[in-house]
Amino acid sequence: MNTLERWQLTGKTALVTGGTKGIGYAIADELLRLGATVTIAARTESDVTNCVAVWRNEGLNAHGITADLSYPDAPTTLIASLGGSLDILINNVGTNNRKPTTGYSDDEYRRVLATNLDSAFAISRAAYPLLVASGDGAIVNIGSVAGTVAVLSGLPYAMTKAALDQMTRYLAVEWAKDGIRVNAVNPWYTRTPLAATRLDDPAFRQRVLDATPLKRIAEPEDVAGAVAFLCLPVARHITGQTVAVDGGFLAQGLT
Repeated sequence: MNTLERWQLTGKTALVTGGTKGIGYAIADELLRLGATVTIAARTESDVTNCVAVWRNEGLNAHGITADLSYPDAPTTLIASLGGSLDILINNVGTNNRKPTTGYSDDEYRRVLATNLDSAFAISRAAYPLLVASGDGAIVNIGSVAGTVAVLSGLPYAMTKAALDQMTRYLAVEWAKDGIRVNAVNPWYTRTPLAATRLDDPAFRQRVLDATPLKRIAEPEDVAGAVAFLCLPVARHITGQTVAVDGGFLAQGLT
C-alpha cells in the first residue's frame, strides 16, 4: 500500500450514528471526503434527508436511515438495513440532561444510559459479523473527558462515557483476533447544539477557556479529524486507545 492509499478510505463503508448535527455530522462529512460510502442514522427524518441531499449534491456517496437508537430493537434493525457491508462503525449518538444527581427521575436516568451506552453496546454487537467479514473493521466510540474527570456534565452522562472507555478497551482485546480495531475519541467542550446552552453563558465559557491550555473551544471538525485518522489504514496498529481532543484540558494541573 502506497502512502496516498494509507490516507484514504476509498472503497470503505461506514455508519455514523447521530450523524446529522455537531460532531456526528462533521465525522460523516470527513469520512465522505476521504472516499468512504457513509450511512448516517438519526431520529429526525427531515434532518437525515436534508443532510444526505447536501452531500449527494456534491457527488458524495451518502445514505441515511431514520432510527431512534434508545429503543431496544432499533440497533439490530439498523444494522440489518445496511445491505450486508460495513467496515467502519462510529458510535456517536448521545444525549444529556444536566442536573444534580438527586434530581433525576428513573426515566431520565434510563434515557441517558439507553441512548449513550446501551445503543453503542447493541450496535457493536449487531455489527460484529459485518466487521469480521470486512477483514479490516474499525469502531470508534465517541466518549468525553466527562468519563475521566468531573466536569459538571451530570452523573448519568459521565457514567456512560466512562463505560464507553472500558467497552473500547475490552472489545479491542476481545475482537483483535477478528481484525477489528476499537478506539475512542473523547472531546472536551465543543461547539455543538448539545453544548450550546452552556457555552452561550459568557461566564461559563470563560471558565472552559481558562481550563483549556490552547485557549479556544473545539470545533466539530477538530474531533472529526481524530476520528477519521483512527479509521484510516495508516492507523492499522492502533487499538484499545482513548484519544482526548481537549486542547490540553486533562493534562493541565494547577496553574
